[in-house]
Amino acid sequence: ASLKICCDLSKDRLMMLKERYPYVEVTSDYNRVLEDKKIGAVVIATSTPTHFDLAKMALQADKHVLVEKPLALDYGRAQELVDLARSYRKIIMVGHLLEYHPAVTEMKKRISRNELGEVWYVYSERLNLGKVRTMENALWCLAPHDISVVLYLLDLAPIEVSAQGESFLQKEKRVEDVVFINIRFEDGVLAHVHVSWLDPHKVRKMTLVGSKKMVVFDDMESRDKLKIFNKGVIKNSLDDRVEFNIRYGDVYIPKIEWAEPLRLECL
Repeated sequence: ASLKICCDLSKDRLMMLKERYPYVEVTSDYNRVLEDKKIGAVVIATSTPTHFDLAKMALQADKHVLVEKPLALDYGRAQELVDLARSYRKIIMVGHLLEYHPAVTEMKKRISRNELGEVWYVYSERLNLGKVRTMENALWCLAPHDISVVLYLLDLAPIEVSAQGESFLQKEKRVEDVVFINIRFEDGVLAHVHVSWLDPHKVRKMTLVGSKKMVVFDDMESRDKLKIFNKGVIKNSLDDRVEFNIRYGDVYIPKIEWAEPLRLECL
């Protein structure tokens, strides 16, 4: 497969693309993309509120579709796109980029072979000061990354979901700047996701706690993005009481061969 055409409403961006990739056609007319019979698939990387309409048009034009997260702004529209893709016998895929991150793949492997033991809980933080959005809140903008990774790692069905958020910068529009999400899964596994664009720290971190080991994925680290902690708590049942002892061990940094997640996602 090869890239045939790029469509964007910004003339400056189209000029930049043409200079960098002279062999690629450019246009500001989306219908031109949809009407081209030689184009078999469309990648939609636009603002979130436009995802549903653009993806629906592409499916109706008999194209496979890759949509940047999130697929839509509510369950009903997302399900409509899935049903539409099924009726047209087309693939619709959401761009959950972090599922292709080599460090996340390594975490998944170690969970699958029970190296971490029983997974008890996982929490993630995606924080920064900016970029403030006006058309979507912090949950829609940031949390899909973390939620998709949690679902990928645990491979469990959520049984309870709750979220709290607040808008401080755009109260009149109710665009939440900070959101706390709690998810309960089968077997009592818990997940917590904290996202914000109104925070003094720039954080991209996920911690997973298991009965044998614990693992931390820090995407802000330039090299050592994954650390495995061989530590935990040992429960000893005595005759008349229960005793808990802290178990300390080594911190292991696995060597991970780097590959660009976007490239892996597109392969």
